Amino acid sequence: MSSTIAPVKPSGTAGPKEVELVLVKEQNGVQFTSSALVSPSGQTHPSGEERETWGKKIDFLLSVIGFAVDLANVWRFPYLCYKNGGGAFLVPYLFFMVIAGMPLFYMELALGQYNREGAAGVWKICPLFKGVGFTVILISLYVGFYYNVIIAWALFYLFSSFSGELPWIHCNNTWNSPNCSDLNSTLLNDTYKTTPALEYFERGVLHLHESSGIDDLGLPRWQLTSCLAVVIVVLYFSLWKGVKTSGKVVWITATMPYVVLTVLLLRGVTLPGAIDGIKAYLSVDFLRLCDAQVWIEAATQICFSLGVGFGVLIAFSSYNKFSNNCYRDAIITSSINSLTSFFSGFVIFSFLGYMSHKHNVALDKVATDGPGLVFIIYPEAIATLPGSSVWAVIFFIMLLTLGIDSAVSLRILSDLISNTRGGIYVFTLLDHFAAGTSILFGVLIEAIGVDRFSDDIQEMIGQRPGLYWRLCWKFVSPCFLLFMVVVSFATFNPPKYGSYYFPAWATMLGWCLSISSMIMVPLYAFYKFCSLPGSFCDVSISYLSICKMNQVKSH
Repeated sequence: MSSTIAPVKPSGTAGPKEVELVLVKEQNGVQFTSSALVSPSGQTHPSGEERETWGKKIDFLLSVIGFAVDLANVWRFPYLCYKNGGGAFLVPYLFFMVIAGMPLFYMELALGQYNREGAAGVWKICPLFKGVGFTVILISLYVGFYYNVIIAWALFYLFSSFSGELPWIHCNNTWNSPNCSDLNSTLLNDTYKTTPALEYFERGVLHLHESSGIDDLGLPRWQLTSCLAVVIVVLYFSLWKGVKTSGKVVWITATMPYVVLTVLLLRGVTLPGAIDGIKAYLSVDFLRLCDAQVWIEAATQICFSLGVGFGVLIAFSSYNKFSNNCYRDAIITSSINSLTSFFSGFVIFSFLGYMSHKHNVALDKVATDGPGLVFIIYPEAIATLPGSSVWAVIFFIMLLTLGIDSAVSLRILSDLISNTRGGIYVFTLLDHFAAGTSILFGVLIEAIGVDRFSDDIQEMIGQRPGLYWRLCWKFVSPCFLLFMVVVSFATFNPPKYGSYYFPAWATMLGWCLSISSMIMVPLYAFYKFCSLPGSFCDVSISYLSICKMNQVKSH
């Protein structure tokens, strides 16, 4: 066993200092590292290479807000809030936001900024947990399998909106079935009738009637594939010069949704029945808090809303200046995200109340889950307004900006599967398994693997995190996440789309997809144990020591 320490040049300037990791000793094949303070060298990557940084601080903030505020804020949060007891859903949502959402959001921003690495490279602080980096990368990959498809649908609807009469108003189109009935009738009371908006989405856009199930996908539709290609091109040119380009794009994509939501809300609250919809949105049914599914959906929505567990926050913050106040950024962006979700609920339910009033049916007969709320109910409501084509263009531009902000990867071949005539079944399966239990598991391992990095934060921003943050990182968040992972397994419900129930093999395939990301944590740990000489106990002690030495810096 040998010990060497590299010489350190004295720092002659004040300000934040960087930490240089140097080899101290080697035992059982494991290199132990220590740290030394070196003079700041701008924004130098740990490898010694210059690292690109955001052009302006506001570019980073808008990028994080744009990623976190996505389509889930527009349709998923309002629906879950209504489905799970209205205002009562806000209880677990806000509870999880305080004990897990904001602390984990802060943790990921600090991790990326301090280590100047992406989701996988950041785990040099504890190599045994590097598998969680691959877990979050796979989760992001799987979500991307279908997320870009939503943007392609929105683009298709946007093109269709540039017409004198919207194509989902009447039943005289080639794709309509004999069951179609015009908007002006009270058809929602008749289970055998369908709306033009429903048939336009399922038959005109998706051609779902040509598929018998997930085992009958067919070929990709060229119209949707063309829209997907346009989306890919837009994403490419938004990112082709790195953060310098994307930082400018988000000035439009991150701010446009707020303008559109405000305009739609001002219009929505003037419609008859809108107040009833808002009352239903805010109504409180505390008995629903006894249902475990309410708490699971609130916890999952926190991860979706804030974007923790996808690795993107770590990557974004890795381009920050070392002394950037990531604590302030975490408070600002996570608060804006939650307020946006709450605000979008007023927009959505003002229109749902209007639809309920127009068709003289209960509100629960109008609201639907998933893409149905955005691509069926909302277009149907917009179609009844004066100047409907203009409102449709505005709405789908908003969807495009929300989607492009959060589409962080390009996977066109996998997206094509969801553009087939049975693609909605693939979409539903991926939406159910890609980032449900797996994302809770990934964030759980992140919380466990990161420990005692308060000194790192103090080095960056000049102050240690308060007791609240340290308790959440150390005890509260890991315990909460472990409980939610167990409960999500115990209360699993098979996926379905409308009246279609997925076959057993499809559900098993979904579980394989989910497990394939989670299993990266034990697989990588097993690989590291097997690749080093020595007994299991020796290697375990060595890895625990290196984690502690890398996380607790001796200044």
